Amino acid sequence: MNVLITGAAGGLGRAVSMECARRGYTLFLLDLPPLALSRIKWGIEHKYPSVKVNIFSCDLTDNNAVASFLEETDRSGVCFDMLFNVAGIEFEGAFLNRSSEELVKIVSVNDAAVVRLTHSVLMRRNRSNAFTLVFISSLAALFPMPLKATYGASKKFILDISTALHYELKEHNINVMSVCPAGMITTQENLTANNAQGIYGELTYNRIEVVSRKMIDLAKKGKCVYIPGSINRFLAFLGKILPSSFAAKYILSRWKKAQSKWLTKADRPKN
Repeated sequence: MNVLITGAAGGLGRAVSMECARRGYTLFLLDLPPLALSRIKWGIEHKYPSVKVNIFSCDLTDNNAVASFLEETDRSGVCFDMLFNVAGIEFEGAFLNRSSEELVKIVSVNDAAVVRLTHSVLMRRNRSNAFTLVFISSLAALFPMPLKATYGASKKFILDISTALHYELKEHNINVMSVCPAGMITTQENLTANNAQGIYGELTYNRIEVVSRKMIDLAKKGKCVYIPGSINRFLAFLGKILPSSFAAKYILSRWKKAQSKWLTKADRPKN
């Protein structure tokens, strides 16, 4: 089983990589920082000596870099059986407090790069075998997200394209699933942000190891959308029945308070 994981140097990417290694899959790990990738490779091979780990430092927004990676796997005769689109970025802070380059980069990494790689990998798959495709969306995709507007919209795109492909690609023996987690503690910055949200952060928190294990099981079973945590599934239900204007106003109020506790003064939303 050949598994391609993007964003493998990040917290969720590492957790997915370790879970796939535990299952004995052959790993192909993509991310930018070579040193972090080398450490992940060493850690996995130390814990699971029989697992083969291949690492590639690759900027997913660079067409030439992605093409070089795919050419290398083509030369090796590699066909992937699973793809986890984990890579994604966010620049916290109000829309007018971020640069246009930062906002466009969110869309480039979270959406454009994902579409390019996914299409390229699917066109190279072994059509006689089942293929599993997982997109990492977010709970933020289910609501209008003031103060996280571009990020939320980018994840809404991922949720929508994943749901559409789930039905479109069934006849091609391809299982497509999107994952919509809430907060996950992967860095000190994540921990600070989660703590700033108080009880809300505690209730919606997702353990990355649990999310990783369940997402693989559910994707292989053909589930369309996975929202980790009963509280988060309830919030998703509310998002379907509440007026979007009400949700946006409430989220704006909550995020103003939370972001004022951890963002720098320049990045904080203005009153």
